[in-house]
Amino acid sequence: MKIRLNLATSPLASDRRFLVASSAVGIVGVVAMALLAWHAYSMWQSDTSYRRQEVRINADMGRLRQEHDALEIYFNRPDTVQRRGLASFFNGLIAQRAFPWTKIFMDLERNLPTGARVVSVEPTMEQDHVELRLTVEALNDAAKLEFLRDLEKAPEFSQIQLLSERRSDQPGETPIVLSLIARYSVT
Repeated sequence: MKIRLNLATSPLASDRRFLVASSAVGIVGVVAMALLAWHAYSMWQSDTSYRRQEVRINADMGRLRQEHDALEIYFNRPDTVQRRGLASFFNGLIAQRAFPWTKIFMDLERNLPTGARVVSVEPTMEQDHVELRLTVEALNDAAKLEFLRDLEKAPEFSQIQLLSERRSDQPGETPIVLSLIARYSVT
């Protein structure tokens, strides 16, 4: 049998467990600090680039506001307003001049029955279509109905609205006068 005997004046103490645990905690702390430092540096770097971009955008916005104000002053001057009105008038004339009168009359002639005639055509150029205001005279109800039916069947005309119908019993006058609006497809 062996008996362990310690003849030393103080008991044997082992600090090995403490040193291993504290070294492990220290290594984890150093790694965590390194990760935190890298994250802080990357945040500082992205914040710096963001601030540079913000300064550049604010400078661009200031420059654009100045240009906008200068253009607004220019376009609100009386002579410029007068020129814009004149240009709008000339553009309207050009659009009217480019209006396909011949095509409209050919399409109306194709849809016009015997006993009916077109008295007036007033085109209005809208944004995406042409609106025609027509005044048509018909000798009788049959000619009137045939004209309206043919107009509704024609692919060039759509959204036909009868505005008024006037009948006359006076000798020498056309018995029925129609006023209508139709959308005309230029294509």
